[in-house]
Amino acid sequence: MSEMINNREQLHKDKSERHEILKEIIKALHHGASVEEVKAQFEEAVGNTSVAEISQLEHSLMEEEGIPVEEVQRLCSVHTAIFKGAIEEIHRPDHPEYQPGHPVHTFKLENKEIDLLVDFKIKLHLERFEREDNDKHVFKLIEDLNLLLDIDKHYSRKENLLFPYLEKYGIYGPTQVMWAIDDCIRESIKDAKQKLMNYQGGRQAVVAVINYVIREVKEMIFKEENILFPMALETLAEDEWIKIAYESDEIGYCLTAPVGKWQPERKALPVGELSEGFVRFETGLLSLKQLELMLNHLPVDITFIDKDDVVRYFSHGKERIFARTKAVIGRTVQNCHPPKSVHVVEQLLEDFKSGNKDSEDFWIKLHDKYVYIRYFAVRDENGKYMGTIEFTQNIRPIQKIEGEKRILS
Repeated sequence: MSEMINNREQLHKDKSERHEILKEIIKALHHGASVEEVKAQFEEAVGNTSVAEISQLEHSLMEEEGIPVEEVQRLCSVHTAIFKGAIEEIHRPDHPEYQPGHPVHTFKLENKEIDLLVDFKIKLHLERFEREDNDKHVFKLIEDLNLLLDIDKHYSRKENLLFPYLEKYGIYGPTQVMWAIDDCIRESIKDAKQKLMNYQGGRQAVVAVINYVIREVKEMIFKEENILFPMALETLAEDEWIKIAYESDEIGYCLTAPVGKWQPERKALPVGELSEGFVRFETGLLSLKQLELMLNHLPVDITFIDKDDVVRYFSHGKERIFARTKAVIGRTVQNCHPPKSVHVVEQLLEDFKSGNKDSEDFWIKLHDKYVYIRYFAVRDENGKYMGTIEFTQNIRPIQKIEGEKRILS
């Protein structure tokens, strides 16, 4: 009888106390407690918890407790093992995730194709490769991995369209952790493909990295469908889902495509023209339309962030080198980059703000392009830092120029 009373009291703990218990469980994991031990403690002490609380937990561990993103990432798979079967079902009117064309519906369609690829096709070909690592089985795996590389579009839409809206609501934990894991998956797929392209033996190394890819991809599908998507559906407004659906085409889709165009019952707000007006410069006068067209016709991609590191503008030419979506507007530039490269961004901005530097250049090879990336500190007439402007240009055609040209083609 006393056990029943204790259990009932335990289940009625208020949310803040349950949150503290969850933090203690994660700390115990950090200090080496076994997964099974902690899982039992979780189920006994807390019972079911919502996906929103899981998000708050991860965020507070990083922000309040000072646990690095890498540590939370390392524990993320353990979280999954704990929370499987303990996440309450989120009920929403009309279930938008079941409506064709809704971003979550499309994400889930892709996940079915991804799961079929890794859990059936790749597993089958990997088993054959393990038995006999001949050219035929090597080529089959290379074909599979080429298909799986398409997962970048799935992850890019999640990172560049969905994450910015979650961060608007103060939800950072899943976005930082998932982006880091997405990057590991991307790199591991490329690593596996490279090993197979140059295969001279070393079967177990190939098997190990592909098994890692299969495991992490399947774990990410679970985390998306049981944590990320329910939390996003619970948080985002319908207008925000409309914008995500509208901008998804620009990034593209993985292994499949939306099965229809999502139209909410109410009429979506139209995307209007630029309001009439003019901008007067020291050296001229342009209409807003002329100004936008001029910037979009420059042979460079331009992005501007203000003095508070918030993205305020990007040009939108016909062929951008790096994808940008309107969802980045109003987002801090640090949250537009993968966690592993944020320190580079912060150092660059610190140098600009302190006056140590006025510019910085980078150049990288990207497919058939040679990309020249230039950053300039923007200062007012008194030298006060007002923001940073980024220019990105494919200079491969410029490198080919020789001699002179003085007449029209």
